[in-house]
Amino acid sequence: MNTQFLQIQPGTNAADMTSTSSNETTMSILDLMSSGGIGGILIMVFLGILSVMAIYIFLERFGAIRNANKVDPNFMNNIKDMVLDGKLESAQALCAAESTPVARMIDKGISRIGKPLGDITQAIENQGKLEVTRLEKGLAMLATISGGAPMIGFLGTVIGMILTFKEMANAGGQIKLDMMAEGIYTAMTTTVAGLLVGIIAYFGYNFLVTRVDSVVYKLEDSAMAFLDLLHEPA
Repeated sequence: MNTQFLQIQPGTNAADMTSTSSNETTMSILDLMSSGGIGGILIMVFLGILSVMAIYIFLERFGAIRNANKVDPNFMNNIKDMVLDGKLESAQALCAAESTPVARMIDKGISRIGKPLGDITQAIENQGKLEVTRLEKGLAMLATISGGAPMIGFLGTVIGMILTFKEMANAGGQIKLDMMAEGIYTAMTTTVAGLLVGIIAYFGYNFLVTRVDSVVYKLEDSAMAFLDLLHEPA
């Protein structure tokens, strides 16, 4: 009873308390986006597009790199047996059937057998660089999104703050704290959105780079095994 007495101050009407509670509503995400003006809406839409691009690039590259990592453990042993037996066409057919970066690089080396070893090595290296370039397609855009999205979000915050101060200037002496608070947390929404997009893109980029490095290791290991095969006495 004492607690309830302390919560209800003298002169406070129950109807007024009910009215005040009903007026205090929580703004949704869409309300926050739209309350930032046309500039805030455009920036939030742009950040949404960047998030879709980042997710698409990550999923597409993840699938491509995962397929590139699938190399038959017996692939190089089979290639070695076929090359030593002089079955170069069968070896090339096996490479075509595998259709992986390692297989395409080895196929390029097999097609140069009979030429100087330097030419074979150069052909393998060029094909390896081409395969790595294909695997890294889109990663530069993902890195750009990871760095650019937070900056774009901060730009929206600056625009929102400018609009807030403009409203305060137009209000003259009628400045209220709730007016400032609403403008500030609306402006900060774009920063939060930009950081979220940037974090997602950043972690996705670093994960894919690590996966590409594993493919590069397999390419180098396979290239060395093939060149060692050519050095073996017939």
